Amino acid sequence: MKTVDNYNFAGKKALVRVDFNVPLDAAFSITDDTRMRAALPTINKILKDGGAVVLMSHLGRPKDVPEEKYSLKHIVAHLSDLLGLPVKFATDSVGAIAQTAAADLKAGEVLLLENLRFHKQETAGTESFAQELSTLGNVYVNDAFGTAHRAHASTTIVAKFFPNDKVFGYVMANELASINKVLNSKERPVTAIMGGAKVSGKILIIENLLDKIDNLIIGGGMAYTFIKALHGKVGSSLVEEDKLAIALKILKEGKEKGVNIYIPVDTVIGDAFSNDAKKQTVEITNIPDGWMGLDIGPVTEKNYDEVIKNSKIILWNGPMGVFEMSSFEHGTKAVADSIVKATKKGAYSLIGGGDSVAAINKYHLGDQVSYVSTGGGALLEYIESGSLPGVEAIEY
Repeated sequence: MKTVDNYNFAGKKALVRVDFNVPLDAAFSITDDTRMRAALPTINKILKDGGAVVLMSHLGRPKDVPEEKYSLKHIVAHLSDLLGLPVKFATDSVGAIAQTAAADLKAGEVLLLENLRFHKQETAGTESFAQELSTLGNVYVNDAFGTAHRAHASTTIVAKFFPNDKVFGYVMANELASINKVLNSKERPVTAIMGGAKVSGKILIIENLLDKIDNLIIGGGMAYTFIKALHGKVGSSLVEEDKLAIALKILKEGKEKGVNIYIPVDTVIGDAFSNDAKKQTVEITNIPDGWMGLDIGPVTEKNYDEVIKNSKIILWNGPMGVFEMSSFEHGTKAVADSIVKATKKGAYSLIGGGDSVAAINKYHLGDQVSYVSTGGGALLEYIESGSLPGVEAIEY
């Protein structure tokens, strides 16, 4: 893998695509700087070598024109604090302003460009826009795994203008290494835990995983589609009626491939989608009318714990219930605890996908698992397709 470790940045100006799409509150203060901290090792490696750094990123979803609330100027002060040096800021990402700021940059200095998505050419992947960006540096570093599944100008197209000088940053390299460790492991058993609301968003992922795993654990809202497909009574639970045949197909393929598929046997139900709903625990195949499944039950928690604690490789994507509500978070917390226990025993655990990451962070367990992915959508697309545009742009 071509990474910053294999490259000497002395005397070079590195054009680095980072993912500084961080949440800001109403006062434009950063509420979670995880993505910024993740990029620091790459930036510091370039500076230590004697290079200069031109950072480019997007923030939010502006409507292709400058919008105050999406300006990257709001993060300059905090980035300066994190790096321990003053970060320069260009009020545009291309044009004379950016050109002058980049040309004036000296070794050991850092420049942050304004939000790339203030130009519609960024998301359109316009080649002329990518070429304009490419003139701001003489080596390209992609360290934005969270956007590597997009063929945008700054994440993919720009790489073609650096045929011999393009590398992955540490975030990208670590993400790819962690996924490949899960997908190509020689250690067994490999367990995938799939939760979340819908089967539809996970079909390709599950089908691709069936050739690589020994156990598939299913939870969350998607479980009720499987239960209904097996003729269980699901009350008012979330069900994708048009995906019942797909659920049965997944169960059939799993059996043919020797994969153990685990579905909840009991569930915590509520009489409304509310934290204050009346609740009870029932067999998942016999949910009364007017009640909905909102979490896995205690017997299922024990069953899943048994599988997880005996696993060597674990991939977790998606909560077991409505973990945002304290009344229905127990199953998700139990699975998180099981993964932590397995990790302590020597298992490799990868947490990927927005809600799983939110859950592991909610319970302050991020430092007790092997790896927490910074890019949910990119991770899942990589599992689906085996590569990503931003990855191929560096590798080929």
